[in-house]
Amino acid sequence: MSGPIPAESCTFLNIVQSCDNFRLSSNTEILLPWLLTPSPSSPAVGLLRPEVVAQLRAEALASPTPVWEFLQDSKGREWAVSFAREIATPADRSRVMKDMCERWRDAGLFPDEIGARKWRNELYPVYRRPFGVRDCPGRGDPDAEADELNYAFRMERAASGLFGIVTYGVHMTVYEEHPATEGEWEGARYKLWVPRRAATKQTWPGYLDNSVAGGIEAGLGVFDCVVKEAMEEASIPEDVVRRHARATGSVSYFFQTPRGWLQPEIEYVYDLALPPNSDVQPKPLDGEVESFELLPLEKVIEHMRAGSFKYNCAIVIVDWMVRKGILTPDNEPDYQEIVTRLHGRFDHDGWADAR
Repeated sequence: MSGPIPAESCTFLNIVQSCDNFRLSSNTEILLPWLLTPSPSSPAVGLLRPEVVAQLRAEALASPTPVWEFLQDSKGREWAVSFAREIATPADRSRVMKDMCERWRDAGLFPDEIGARKWRNELYPVYRRPFGVRDCPGRGDPDAEADELNYAFRMERAASGLFGIVTYGVHMTVYEEHPATEGEWEGARYKLWVPRRAATKQTWPGYLDNSVAGGIEAGLGVFDCVVKEAMEEASIPEDVVRRHARATGSVSYFFQTPRGWLQPEIEYVYDLALPPNSDVQPKPLDGEVESFELLPLEKVIEHMRAGSFKYNCAIVIVDWMVRKGILTPDNEPDYQEIVTRLHGRFDHDGWADAR
């Protein structure tokens, strides 16, 4: 990953741009849309880079019953990749993706994404309409045998960047609000609980993080994911989260990794306000977090400007500052650009024409 932007030149817009850093309209690489079916009207659920398309083509050529089709336009130019017509249900698609991703992992393909150390052994849901209803079957339920839901299939989390699918997560900012002093900066009343990611994490080891954060596994509800992550990562009891956490919206951004993989992401955002000197204090539990520190907002901003935060955690804190009235149209010259880019749509309507 690229190094941090020097603190003296890093604006809040820079912080947002470092996370929301990909635009389909300015992309120079040939990307093919990944469709659910060979029909030209099929929804695009991902964007495929040339090396992934080449591997899928090799898979199709080597199999007596290919599970992939390559669509061509009237001039014979390849313009999309889809599941074969016979792979027609979520259960079928999930099976294909499980078998193939595990085979690629074992063969050492794309080790920067799905190598043994990067493998998560968690399944992410894929939806035909990424901004539509979240109707993935529950974790204990069988996969859908009929193709009647917005839910399309599930696949290994680590492979999401290879296929350019939209992924979903939760972020909860745990903070204290202290009495205001007349004339002081608006943000001076706030302190945030900030964890440092463990050095053993598969991604972003040692970076600062949001108080509670995690990807939403297939079959897990959004708030249930907040409750789960709050206990596992921060030792915050379930009853505290269920009584006091508040849903405050979402942020969405299109991130391209330094290696070029595409990660369009939607993060559901929650707040948990604790009274000063509360008995409830975040503490590491599952080994994913090294430590927690209660920091004044001014210090948090210093760390953000220095590039010490994981990219999408910094953008969530920017959103928090907007909602708290700390960043306003009067004190932030890039306010409207920031607010607009915190809620992107990934150029999704143009994915089917990405080639």
